[in-house]
Amino acid sequence: MEMERQIFLVDDDASIRKAMRRFLNSVGFEVQAFASAEEFLEFISPQVFGCLILDVRLPGLSGLELQGRLRDMGSRLKVIFITAFADNKLLERTSALGAVAFFEKPVDHKKLLQALLSVWDDAKETPDLK
Repeated sequence: MEMERQIFLVDDDASIRKAMRRFLNSVGFEVQAFASAEEFLEFISPQVFGCLILDVRLPGLSGLELQGRLRDMGSRLKVIFITAFADNKLLERTSALGAVAFFEKPVDHKKLLQALLSVWDDAKETPDLK
């Protein structure tokens, strides 16, 4: 049985949410988009598997803070960080938090797709995620 390829997107920029959703839908992913970390936390439960594309800089709770909260709740989501303000220190922090990938905006769609597909390839090999 094929795993559902669920994507969650948290970005405060409506144009990025719209463009990213359009692209991801076109390549077969289901996408649910949120304008804030707080909105996403109200929706998500720890049992859900999928991939979260998460902007680092958000009003209110930041992407890094959200990732920490998800980790504390035992979330099974895999996280890909995106930002318009990349630097090596930030890349190291997101990696230390267990991020699958880190992309600078504008995001290269081909590289993003490769990272997303690797999430489901890895999940197929992990018995508790099937």
